Amino acid sequence: MTDQQLRDRYAIIELCTRMAWHLDHCEWDQLVDLFTDEIRLDYTSLNGGEPVTLPRKDVIGKWRSNREGLQATQHLLSNHLVTVDGATAHTTAMFQATHLLPNPFGGPTWTLGGEYRYGLVRTADGWRISALTMNILWADGNRHIRDLALQDG
Repeated sequence: MTDQQLRDRYAIIELCTRMAWHLDHCEWDQLVDLFTDEIRLDYTSLNGGEPVTLPRKDVIGKWRSNREGLQATQHLLSNHLVTVDGATAHTTAMFQATHLLPNPFGGPTWTLGGEYRYGLVRTADGWRISALTMNILWADGNRHIRDLALQDG
């Protein structure tokens, strides 16, 4: 690999990791600079429906409303595969996302495992995420905590 390829790979993996970190720590303002103005989201493996393209403020707002009703989340990423093609890139990473909400209606955790697929573009300010696909491979625990979090959040 060339020095530029190594720098791009590091920057892209760091960007994807920061997305998970800022989400878990409710650092909403820090998420803004990680994305393009619009983001193509594909959560069909979780919610059904069709992929959507939304302004980043709407995506961050939705994540915020989903997260703030929970006591905690932890998104772990690993096994990044990065492909750079000029000013665009694609990355796949395995994820495990645990959601915590103690409640009287079942277990306190809901954990998802699978793959994230990121689409990225190189901008004057560095790499930015332009697309995110969640492909769930397994789930465990109490999915209903998501609904409870939205009621209380």
